[in-house]
Amino acid sequence: MSTSANLPAVTVLGLGPMGRSLAGAFLKAGLRTTVWNRTPGKDGELIAQGAAGAGSAGEAVAAGDVVVVCVVNYDAADAVLRPDPVARALKGRTIVNLTADTPDRARTTADWAATHGVGYLDGAIMTPAPSIGTPKTVFLHSGPKALYEECRSVLEALGGTHTHLGEEIGRAATFDIALLDIFWTAMGGYAHAVAVARAEGVTARELAPFAQGIGAILPPFFAEFAEDADSGSYSGEINPITSAASTMAHVVAVSEAHGIDAGVMRAVEGMARRVIGLGHGTDGFLRVAEVLGRH
Repeated sequence: MSTSANLPAVTVLGLGPMGRSLAGAFLKAGLRTTVWNRTPGKDGELIAQGAAGAGSAGEAVAAGDVVVVCVVNYDAADAVLRPDPVARALKGRTIVNLTADTPDRARTTADWAATHGVGYLDGAIMTPAPSIGTPKTVFLHSGPKALYEECRSVLEALGGTHTHLGEEIGRAATFDIALLDIFWTAMGGYAHAVAVARAEGVTARELAPFAQGIGAILPPFFAEFAEDADSGSYSGEINPITSAASTMAHVVAVSEAHGIDAGVMRAVEGMARRVIGLGHGTDGFLRVAEVLGRH
């Protein structure tokens, strides 16, 4: 493997599946890459590919111009970055934190970085580890635009698309939380649907093609409902929320007849009934977002 002296040296802290994929992509792109993990033994394959191992987080940080962090959460990131030897080594360098956590944790970490003379970008990876280094991967970033531009050569080595969402540091984590909300509630719904279908004698394989069809309906709805949410129109001309609540009740009834927990659908139906009770029964479903946002 050849490396380019014109590209920044990069350090990757955290060698779980995602961290290993990030480091591997940097190596394939020819970046000088140093790796470190709190639990020893995860760097062997990367070292064989040309990465430099490090005996400590401080040593790893000192080897890189850009320090990419990808650990389980910000508690783990703090435990690695904030001890004095590491914090001192970080001074004058840039952290690109691709660890998932909340917007407020991103803000407090950015504040800490600023007081220690460390550049800080927050980010989110919206695709699974095997996508890293391919055109399919999706990265979201937030933080100082000038710093983002300085790091572009490193970030683009990871492949895919990179979107700078703005200078407010919490925006990447906000998008991440909202998008994960969609993903995990959808996956929870799919798991529940499989349970209900199996209880009625329908296999998951039989259901899958039709489930994919339902999934394909959603993207146009997302765009249409976004207009509803931002304009406050919430049109229910095609499918008023009273009709939606009726179908939700059917799902609850069949589920509970088979002894299947219908708590998630009961919660969604409860939101719909709340909207109806407030006099919005002819509106579309996304009126729920407005009601949920009331304090």
